[in-house]
Amino acid sequence: MVDADEDRFRPRPGAPRQRGGGGERFVSLVRRQVAKAGQTGRSGRGSQFGRGRVAARLRSGSPSLRSRRVVIKSRFVMVKPGSDAMAAHLRYIERDGVTREGEGERGQAYGADTDEADTRSFIERSQGDRHQFRFIVSSEDAGELGDLRAFTRTLMQRMEIDLQTRLDWVAVDHHDTDNPHTHVVLRGRADNGQDLVISPEYMSHGMRERAAELATEWLGPRTEREIADTLQREIQQERFTTLDRTLMRMAGENGLLDGSGLRGDMAYQRAVAARVQHLAAMGLVQPTQAGQWRLDDQMQETLRCLGERGDILRVMHRAMRGQAREHVIESGPAMRTPIIGRIADKGLANELYDKGYIVIDGADGRAHYLALPPGMVLADFPTGGVVEVRPIPESVADKNIERSARGGIYRPADHLAELEEWQAKKSPGKDQARLPSLKAMVRSHVMRLESLRRAEIVERVDEDTWKVPADLIQRGREHDLKMRHGIHVAVRSHLPLARQIDAPGATWLDRKLIDGGKELTGEGFGGEVREAMRARAAYLEGEGLARRQGERVIVTRGLLNTLREREVAAVAQKIAIQTGLSYQPMGEDGQASGVYRRSVMLASGRYAMLDDGLGFVLVPWQPVLAQRLGESMSVSIEGGRATWSFGKQRGMAL
Repeated sequence: MVDADEDRFRPRPGAPRQRGGGGERFVSLVRRQVAKAGQTGRSGRGSQFGRGRVAARLRSGSPSLRSRRVVIKSRFVMVKPGSDAMAAHLRYIERDGVTREGEGERGQAYGADTDEADTRSFIERSQGDRHQFRFIVSSEDAGELGDLRAFTRTLMQRMEIDLQTRLDWVAVDHHDTDNPHTHVVLRGRADNGQDLVISPEYMSHGMRERAAELATEWLGPRTEREIADTLQREIQQERFTTLDRTLMRMAGENGLLDGSGLRGDMAYQRAVAARVQHLAAMGLVQPTQAGQWRLDDQMQETLRCLGERGDILRVMHRAMRGQAREHVIESGPAMRTPIIGRIADKGLANELYDKGYIVIDGADGRAHYLALPPGMVLADFPTGGVVEVRPIPESVADKNIERSARGGIYRPADHLAELEEWQAKKSPGKDQARLPSLKAMVRSHVMRLESLRRAEIVERVDEDTWKVPADLIQRGREHDLKMRHGIHVAVRSHLPLARQIDAPGATWLDRKLIDGGKELTGEGFGGEVREAMRARAAYLEGEGLARRQGERVIVTRGLLNTLREREVAAVAQKIAIQTGLSYQPMGEDGQASGVYRRSVMLASGRYAMLDDGLGFVLVPWQPVLAQRLGESMSVSIEGGRATWSFGKQRGMAL
């Protein structure tokens, strides 16, 4: 008798093979191709996945001139467990000054059924989500819509019909710009518990057409006068407009524009013809023969850059409040000269992507607009505080690693031995005293290598062997420019000048008194600083910490340490009374451990409180502590270098 199991066919698929794509994973390759297919828009079949694709195709077609215009910017955001990014975004869109009342009034999030949405609850519900969506809805006629909340709720209800699911969202209306708009944060979860996948077609134009349809219902079609006024404004605008989009659609892929192919009424045709003449004067359109024009290949990019520059200049004028300044738009990688000055204004250059900017009233008498590097939080830049921006030099660590490497191999142990030998020759008998600092230096080089390893610039062979490329310095420099925009941005004082004059701690003004006010002009913020320095000198005289010698101010030796120790001791005494713990001064060099309980902002800077159960110390705060509140840690400070250890992890030298 034959066992039936022997006749069963059991397929055993092997591991999927990689084909093409330069070693790209097959799944990633498929996703990339699907994303491209989803961007075919109206010219092709479009995407075949995601909710809303049917609704988007039903509304596909060129919008009528009579329709109300609505711009919707959208973003797909992956949710990282434990990340503060979502909370930071919600805090920003709920910030002060975005309501109709303006300054002092905080924005209020709302939802489908409430005017006071609980954003904490929304964040908790979203923690298990794979992703979320963020939208900015901006109607050209937002000022006439009246209640933006009612408009947003109706729009989201219609989206629920299109997407065939109930939606979980919060929104905040902003009235702090020329055109009111609404920020919407939508959970990436459908009502059946599955991931909410929205068709690219619906994201690109279906949602916008839904909003335009709704605005047209509420306000009625645009009148002939409204259309004419809009077209007239667009003719001479130095930004990308709907008229430019029409020209590009007419020109097609070859960029050749034939006036005979223009559609629409005579008023619209005249507006398009006038726009062509304006673009020709800008050098973005060239005549080829009678009735034909060729569009510049970079026309759209050029116009968008001009529009962005115009927006930046308006931001700077508003920030400086009419004060006469030369306006400079800084480019991080191209920066050559350091900037120091007062933070006159801050905000998001791109609210959808949380890309921040600050406007600096410089000590050089000029106003500077600076786009912040990725990862920098606007809350760390207080308006009125003092900030310094410097171009990042070539990495000293990279130079040392390349110098110490032999045959493309770097060994930390060999490097430490070289440093010890060099120290012994330079200072005989003192090499052992400097050994801990030399070890800390080598550890910092290893930390640099770890960063470069993640960027796939170097390779770790084993615990004490690294493979480094011959062009390490150049590639390390390129990495720094990419990750930090080639600049280092640091807040030198969270206090405005007026509060630094009689502050009990070590202030930025004290440092300016010590260096004689270098880098200061007599104009603008530089002039204000010189006046504040004179007032600070008078305060220090009264405290017995400075004296005048003619026009010069002579400060006591160790002024900064004296002021810092006084302030820290006074604040520590208050904390001791509140907590019942005893304060244990650490000094400039020393060791401490405990649980990171909180941070304290002083005139002398920011400090972290470490609690060991019996007492506490105050240690200069550093960015590595940002997400470690409540964790156990230890720190060793020597020669101004802090080495942190977290739990069972290895030390991190900073």
